Amino acid sequence: MSLEEKERIIIPDESGEEHLFEVLFTFDVDETGNSYMVVVPAEQAEADEVEVFAFRYEEDDDNQDDLALYQLETDEEWDMVEEMLNTFTAEEDQ
Repeated sequence: MSLEEKERIIIPDESGEEHLFEVLFTFDVDETGNSYMVVVPAEQAEADEVEVFAFRYEEDDDNQDDLALYQLETDEEWDMVEEMLNTFTAEEDQ
């Protein structure tokens, strides 16, 4: 997976088909040292209602363009991402 300059990322699905997503925002959690990314499908980026996806990610120390994405596993992670998303959308509406 690679993060492009336009804040877009290509993520393959389970069958290996690649999909382009636009990165809404990323954030780090100091307590855990984890980094999170919230994305929307690029074709929905300008729509009024979009499907939002969130991942925990790690950057490759040797190649900053390479990322490893992980599914969110706990309710605490989902709650934290939802809180950050609410903050992000509130700022966008101002």
